Amino acid sequence: QVQLVESGGGLVQAGGSLRLSCAASGRTNNIYGMAWFRQAPGKEREFVATLNWYNGRTSYADSVKGRFTISRDNGKNTQYLQMNSLKPEETALYQCAADLLHMGVADGRYDTWGQGTQVTVSS
Repeated sequence: QVQLVESGGGLVQAGGSLRLSCAASGRTNNIYGMAWFRQAPGKEREFVATLNWYNGRTSYADSVKGRFTISRDNGKNTQYLQMNSLKPEETALYQCAADLLHMGVADGRYDTWGQGTQVTVSS
């Protein structure tokens, strides 16, 4: 099993920056890729970014492209989300999630989730 713990959220003014961290522990050798999602009150969960841990390929939601960067510290099994030029509408609970290998195969599903870290962007 894999456990994920997010940190780095907080209160920031519009236009400010935050860096979120997601520390993975347990059977981290089974992690194929990781992603960031966010969910604001009354809204559906929204995809933010993904990172493939094997080839380093990244993808981003159009709304954050150019402002957010997803990355990984291989030695620490930690994933980061650098968020710049934050907007009030991006206030949300940010969660990381892992796509795990099953019998050596990734299925594209997010098998485990962190508890989330709150990001509040004030205007």
